Amino acid sequence: MEGEILARICSNAEVVIGKEGLAQKLSSGRRLRIKLGVDPTRPDLTLGHMVVFNKLLQFQRLGHTAIFLIGDFTTTIGDPSGRSEMRPILSAEEIKKNEETYLQQAFKILDPALTEVRHNGEWFGSMGAADLLALSREVTVAQFIDRDDFSKRYKGGQPISLVEFLYPLIQGYDSVMLEADVELGGSDQLFNMLVGRALQKKRSMEEQSVICMPLLLGLDGHRKMSKSLGNYVAFNDNPRDMFGKIMSIGDEIMWSYYRLLLGKGEEEIGQMAQLHPMEMKKSLARQLVALFHSEATAADACEEFERVFSRNEIPDSMEEIDLVQLHGKAEVALVDALAATGKFRGKNEIRRLISQGAVRMNGAPIHSADAILCSGSECIIQVGKRHYFRVK
Repeated sequence: MEGEILARICSNAEVVIGKEGLAQKLSSGRRLRIKLGVDPTRPDLTLGHMVVFNKLLQFQRLGHTAIFLIGDFTTTIGDPSGRSEMRPILSAEEIKKNEETYLQQAFKILDPALTEVRHNGEWFGSMGAADLLALSREVTVAQFIDRDDFSKRYKGGQPISLVEFLYPLIQGYDSVMLEADVELGGSDQLFNMLVGRALQKKRSMEEQSVICMPLLLGLDGHRKMSKSLGNYVAFNDNPRDMFGKIMSIGDEIMWSYYRLLLGKGEEEIGQMAQLHPMEMKKSLARQLVALFHSEATAADACEEFERVFSRNEIPDSMEEIDLVQLHGKAEVALVDALAATGKFRGKNEIRRLISQGAVRMNGAPIHSADAILCSGSECIIQVGKRHYFRVK
């Protein structure tokens, strides 16, 4: 039985460090403290976060305590994991606002009754310079410069701030303060989580086990899901957008979504792989939309998708663009009007979509990025396969 629980806990994990210790902790019968830290750098969580949330939920269902650590202090530094540059610094107000939305979204997956919400500002906010210097003595520059992302930036002549070296140290110290038995994270967090083990060992504490989950591929099928890359599905996406985004993924990565997001086993996936991929993708989209919204809403989103994309019909409802209200004038550049919807990463992306013939007005493709929209006559703007706008 204990072996089965350990196997279940380690399922889908990319790396498990301290597996023997984890087995002992699970067999002890005590309630373990499972740490998952997030930095509220942006207002929305994505399906990429859901991968580690599912693993945390798995521990909760076994009766263990989930520690959802809000990195209100670490957000002011910026995690360099897998990045080529520092993150922008957010204000305290922005961090607080993002934190509130994170909790609302996280509890769509996690059990709030078994979740302990903490902030690393609790201990770092009162730490003095002498304390931080003492902590810094516990690691060496050589350890950090060997890290892949630091090494690449150093060799490429890109600047690395000293404060970025502190990030893994601070994340590791969180594990000391929380007395974490297990830390969860994406595979890009392995270095940081190992620092936590090292700091616990220096204090003669039982070292946390580390479980690294795979990084979910984004909608482009090549890079990890990321808001900055625009290849994401957000917890807060409206049902129609969420359904359409999921339907846009490649068949080859659909099964990883079934595995990592819906917890499907290899045998079940093997059976589903014998069925038509389009129907399996619709099923995937319906299940995910139902999880974040409702079964009825998911059914409506599926029906809408089939009407628009299978039968080439215009959707019943769509976002409106009021030219006069938007810019206070009757003539507005198409690029400006679409940029104001917030659905695109910027005007350059919109110009690229126009050049590719992906933007249509009343069914006819727009070929000029200098196109002007005039009030007085209503029209329908379609961008790609998912976005429709009614211009007033």
